[in-house]
Amino acid sequence: MSTRLLRSELRIIAGRRRNQAGLLVLAAVPIMMAIAVKMSTPRNGEGPDFLSSITSNGLFVPLAALSVEVVMFLPLAMSMLSGDAIAGEANLGTLRYLLTVPVNRTRLLLVKFASLCIGAVWGVAAVALPGAVIGIALFGTGPLTTLSGSQIGFGAAVWRVVLVMLYLAAGLAGLAAVGLFISTLTEVPIAAAIALMVFTIVSWILDSVPQLGWLHPWLLVDHWMAFGDLLRDPMAGGEIGRGLFTAAGYALVFWLAAWARFAGKDITS
Repeated sequence: MSTRLLRSELRIIAGRRRNQAGLLVLAAVPIMMAIAVKMSTPRNGEGPDFLSSITSNGLFVPLAALSVEVVMFLPLAMSMLSGDAIAGEANLGTLRYLLTVPVNRTRLLLVKFASLCIGAVWGVAAVALPGAVIGIALFGTGPLTTLSGSQIGFGAAVWRVVLVMLYLAAGLAGLAAVGLFISTLTEVPIAAAIALMVFTIVSWILDSVPQLGWLHPWLLVDHWMAFGDLLRDPMAGGEIGRGLFTAAGYALVFWLAAWARFAGKDITS
């Protein structure tokens, strides 16, 4: 039952036109970045580190695109998905029907969260895969210079990019759990999506205030940019481990909060 329900949920997510359009927007950013750099190479000292390194190896295109999109576009995509998770069903009037299949509420929340986690992987892949293809096509490949200054082979470099993708997807999954909880509080999906974006923006603002340094380790977004540690030689795992731990903590706490809210909620639509 759970596997069938998950497949059904993924088909619904993949079939929505706005989700398809969102993936196209995510994929367009690395393509535009690569073309822009190809036409006008940044001068030394300008732009993000990954952006200025694009011309040396095409695999820097997905890395540069991810560093840009993880701030706003990827959280926006997760906001739209998580807003639809429960609030969207209630808004369409299908939530009550879904619970009479029968599917108990705990199983439904688990399936919804699993689909959001898969959606996070889809979102990251929609940025990284087109970025890698266009980057290799325009700038070629070969040994990749790590942030430590050493060089690694193409196979090892691809593996590092995959690890970056998985790390960012884990962070977005933690954000999705927050969105799932918010989605249980309302029957208006756009309100849930906006609330999660406000949560993300406020988190970034708080993370940029030096006087709140004591709070930064508890902010989910504080650890996202640590993916650069996966591109060192050897890889630095300390901040990566803290980022994964924080993402797991957010996922557990907010999924349980969603369960506590949803388990006793009267379903009127």
